Amino acid sequence: MASQVKSDLPVAAEQGFKDAASYDAHRPSYPPEAVEAFLSKLKVAHQPGAKIVEIASGTGKFTELLARRPEGFAVKAVEPHHGMREKLVQKRLSGVDVVEGKADKVPVDDEWGNACIAAQAFHWFATPEALKEIDRVLKPGAVLGAIWNIEDYNKPRSWDASTKWEQKLNDFVWSLDDGLPRFRHQKWRDVFQEQLPGNPLRAIRDTLTNSLPNFTLPLGEDTVKWTVWLGEEALASRLNTLSQIAVLKGEKRAAWVRLFEETIRGDDVERNEKGEIAVHGLTYFFWTDRL
Repeated sequence: MASQVKSDLPVAAEQGFKDAASYDAHRPSYPPEAVEAFLSKLKVAHQPGAKIVEIASGTGKFTELLARRPEGFAVKAVEPHHGMREKLVQKRLSGVDVVEGKADKVPVDDEWGNACIAAQAFHWFATPEALKEIDRVLKPGAVLGAIWNIEDYNKPRSWDASTKWEQKLNDFVWSLDDGLPRFRHQKWRDVFQEQLPGNPLRAIRDTLTNSLPNFTLPLGEDTVKWTVWLGEEALASRLNTLSQIAVLKGEKRAAWVRLFEETIRGDDVERNEKGEIAVHGLTYFFWTDRL
């Protein structure tokens, strides 16, 4: 059946995520301690049968973790990208209903969910329209949370890299910046600040028009640092799951390959006995209660 919901993803994202199989194979999963802490903040850890709306579930990197949990979650996995959605459907995860939809048009009943999760994706749809839709599908007092794995080579500029070589790759990733919203820009935070009235007159107007804040502030925030060991080919494949690198062609692709090969020969690249490279990063997550 043909897709009925337009994804509204930018062209760069559509093309960058086109190879869903590679994305699924090479994007990292999430540290168990981060997952446990995150779900606890969302008030669904150890809550049997809790209902979770996962928006932009992709190929199911986080959905798989939800399906394996002992709580027996009921998950509505919402994904607009056809290729990624089909990859998730093929996994036949227990308790997971994969549906076509997007953040501002979620095919879930009013006040259905105990929590809403966005994994590696909230930056794409951090809009007032999406917050209103998420508010609609959550029960009163339910929690919205987002979680990201952030490698040092794809971090915000203000964060320190663990090594010179990872900073060099981070500089290159920033040089490809196309203005589209990504976690490293930190602009996704703005949608929450926009809930706050700027002056008394706006506060009165918002009250009269029922444009009240949807979620609590300040956001709850936490991080879990990690290091993984990857072979050169595996590291190159993981980097290629970044949409801005995935779309490089011709001389631009060749220049990227040269830079990558030169960088991983740097004197501060740590390798283990297998020749694998130590790659550093952290898992960041936030949570906020539905008002």
